[in-house]
Parts: sequence; C-alpha cells; structure tokens
Amino acid sequence: MKLSNYKAVILAGGKGTRLYPVTKEIPKPLLPVKGKPIINYLVDLFREEGMKDIAVLINKDFREDFDWWKKRYYPSDSSGQVPNIKLVEEKEPLGTFGGLYLLKDWLFPPSSGQAEAFFMTNGDELKRIDLKKMAGFHQKLKTPATIALVKVPDPQHYGVVVCENGKVKNFLEKPDNPVSNYINSGLYLLKPEILEDLPRGKAGYPGPKFLMIEKDIFPKLAKENKLAGFKFQGKWTDCGTWERYEKALKGWNS
Repeated sequence: MKLSNYKAVILAGGKGTRLYPVTKEIPKPLLPVKGKPIINYLVDLFREEGMKDIAVLINKDFREDFDWWKKRYYPSDSSGQVPNIKLVEEKEPLGTFGGLYLLKDWLFPPSSGQAEAFFMTNGDELKRIDLKKMAGFHQKLKTPATIALVKVPDPQHYGVVVCENGKVKNFLEKPDNPVSNYINSGLYLLKPEILEDLPRGKAGYPGPKFLMIEKDIFPKLAKENKLAGFKFQGKWTDCGTWERYEKALKGWNS
C-alpha cells in the first residue's frame, strides 16, 4: 500500500498552558527532544511513508517561530526531497477539529476528483506507528474515521477507549477503574465526508468554529457505529506536562 497520495495535518495551535512559563515564549511542538523539535518527529513519520503535503495549524502569535522552524529544518528546494509544509494561522483558538475548516480546499480541491483520506495528529506527542497497517485497517472497516490506540500502563490518567470488533463503543475520560489499557494516541485517519458537516461561523456566515474532535465528533460517530479503533504496538509519549516532557527527554529514541 502506498501512502504518497495521502496528506497530513499537524495540530500545533494550542497554548501549552501546562508547560507555562516556557510555552509563553516557545510553542510546545517546537520544544526539543534529543536535539530536535517534537514536531520534527511527526513530520518525519509522514515523510517516511512518502507523504509530501503536510499542513500545520498554528497560533497566529507564534507565526515567526514556525517560519524560523520551517526555514531551519525543511527549507524549500526543487529536489522533491523536502516536504511541502503549509503553515496555516488560526486567528482564534479552534480546538482539535475546527481548524480543518481552513484546510477544506487544500485537503480536497474541487477539481481533484476522488480524494484520499488524510492523517491528522496532535503536535505535542512522540509516536512511532506503522501507518500502512493503520491505513489497511481503516480501509477494511470502511469507517469515516479511525483512531490509533496505544496501550499504556497508566490509562487512568488519559481518555480510555472501549472497542468491540474493531469499532469504538465508548470513551471514558480518566476513569478510576479502567476497563482497558488502550487510550487515544492523538493520531487519526479521516475520510473526506467527516468535513461535510462542519458548522458555519458566527451570524450564519461561512467560517471556522471551535470544535473538539474528541467531544464534538467522535462520540457521535461511535454512537452510529462509524468509528474504528486501531490498536498498534509502537511507541508513544505525551509531552503535555513537565513530568511527561521530562520522561520524553530521558527515554525517547528515534
């Protein structure tokens, strides 16, 4: 299976409040782990599968930081070896789904014919996963969305995902007695139809709106039996708190 026709979206527009005060000056996805920014591991994960078109949703206040990052690590050239990275500013916080409104035409150009599914990931996590296997699983179950699920020893600190025959049945947010060790890894494979019901903005005009994919989209799909859960045996580290970031600094290797 080739993934070169797929596109990828990296969510990097959050404020990173749990890592204040550092993230008042440096956006969380640009914090270093083993000598390079967190976001580089995600870009390289997609590049390894031949994906060339990557969009990064960013906070407008950090535009200069991301411009510098792109110039430093992924400069434009004509060789085809450097991915085409599109930086898209969110003028206001749009959550983990609302920002996709800004990418509708980029993801699925009207003249492009049949569109491929696309990957989307949080920008503050390190992960190693077989994307080809995930894409094959996604195609087999034929759902609008697939969540990559990772097994962790402490699921009570995360959102636990309950599956049955490959389909997501329920989400349990930080349960006291987890019924599963599998959690949402923040990596998704989404089909074009997931964007069809994006709401309009204020006063009825077309525009982006704050939406969380975990709360506003996935529970509805799960209820309709249209959400798949792909359990992978890879590596995953959340860098969202000081404790977890320190763990990544000590234990991650690419």
